[in-house]
Amino acid sequence: MPPPRRYFLCGEKNMVHQYKLNGYNIVLDMASGAVHAVDLVAYDIIAMFPDHTAEAIVAEMAARYPEVAEAEIRECIADVAALKAEGRLFSEDKYEKLAFDFKARPVVVKALCLHVAHTCNLNCAYCFASQGKYHGERALMSFEVGRQALDFLIQHSGTRHNLEVDFFGGEPLMNWDVVKCLVAYAREQEKVHDKHFRFTLTTNGMLIDDDVIDFCNREMSNVVLSLDGRRSVHDRLRVDYAGNGSYDRIVPKFKKLVEARGGANYYMRGTYTRHNLDFANDVLHMVDLGFTETSMEPVVCAPGDPEALREEDLPVLFEQYERLAKTMIERRREGRPFTFYHYMIDLTGGPCIYKRITGCGSGTEYMAVTPWGDLYPCHQFVGDPKYLMGNVWDGVTNTAVQDEFKCVNAYARPECRDCWAKLYCSGGCAANAYHATGSIRGVYEYGCQLFKKRIECAVMMQVAESLETGEPIGSDSCPGDCAGCLEELR
Repeated sequence: MPPPRRYFLCGEKNMVHQYKLNGYNIVLDMASGAVHAVDLVAYDIIAMFPDHTAEAIVAEMAARYPEVAEAEIRECIADVAALKAEGRLFSEDKYEKLAFDFKARPVVVKALCLHVAHTCNLNCAYCFASQGKYHGERALMSFEVGRQALDFLIQHSGTRHNLEVDFFGGEPLMNWDVVKCLVAYAREQEKVHDKHFRFTLTTNGMLIDDDVIDFCNREMSNVVLSLDGRRSVHDRLRVDYAGNGSYDRIVPKFKKLVEARGGANYYMRGTYTRHNLDFANDVLHMVDLGFTETSMEPVVCAPGDPEALREEDLPVLFEQYERLAKTMIERRREGRPFTFYHYMIDLTGGPCIYKRITGCGSGTEYMAVTPWGDLYPCHQFVGDPKYLMGNVWDGVTNTAVQDEFKCVNAYARPECRDCWAKLYCSGGCAANAYHATGSIRGVYEYGCQLFKKRIECAVMMQVAESLETGEPIGSDSCPGDCAGCLEELR
């Protein structure tokens, strides 16, 4: 199958992205968020529309599609012009000023990643956290440090009501009693400060037992479970310190936990490397095990690492993302739907435009806390002295780092300004950019290519469902003055 043909129609203030996938001709209008599924004639007319006269378009289309009457071609040109007039095609990008205005506001912290354990009971070869130690010493967070971290979050959350805390590691279940005590403390503080905590736990599953399951189902809004897919793939890298694979020990525990949660509010989170480029098989293996909420991430490691993805792997990875999307469509039609995290986009409402411009909020709204109480922009910066921001007692003392992160957004990188995907990726991951280029304002080109492919697949899936149901896809943008925007500005 030949690769889909793409057009990047860039003007100073407007952009349209066209691509063909799974038999659909899709047109995305970047600024408005409008999605159009069109026939071949309309697809080619849109490609010519910005810099050709109507007469030139008619002549070209008549030569290319002799079976189509001239009147139909002119009617299609008029339809394209009407979409432009309605702001649903070639619409003006008016969000750049909002990006920098948003980051200029006072910092309000709304989420923390608590590294309750800088140690792990697995010895995964590809671990970006150096087997949980983050290139430092093994350590467990004390209750006192965790309590101060929660106090720091409350004190710096302003008027925000909803706060988020992720229990992370290493392996957080190796410090399970402290996790439970911190949740209890947070619940007490909710009443005092009119806040609500949402907790998440990420675990390799080795220490899951009935107590963990019961507590998570009571207190954790989401649980992330680490499984790389097929037994042979998982056990190749996710081993204990004796070199034994963990698949057979954790899968029964994951099944029990997910069943007890009613099959909701969890994710099976895998990692693929260049040794399982056919990662769609691993996602489908998890689904066939009964896990319907799935995620699969590309490995994060040094370019010279034997597990690292390479440029020549991209065509295979693109094919795998397309294959996964097509399989998801087929299974939905058969009444066996499942979720893939990277294909979850809301094209009818979507996240607020402020969030879409500014991204995850690392270093400003979101920070990671080490077992000693040090603050970093996110878990991927932990241990890098350049990005030590302060601590949970004194707050952010390295304001230069925070100021740097304030200015990271979808418009901060020259490479992003003319990219059709910037309001989907918000400029990409600052940590990936830093590790790839040495600057959080750099661009991790490899990751960008994978992200764009995932967005194309995700949109295609919604086009397919819309054409089947007759429900419109709608727009996933907003003008910046809706209720959601105002909440983000609080």
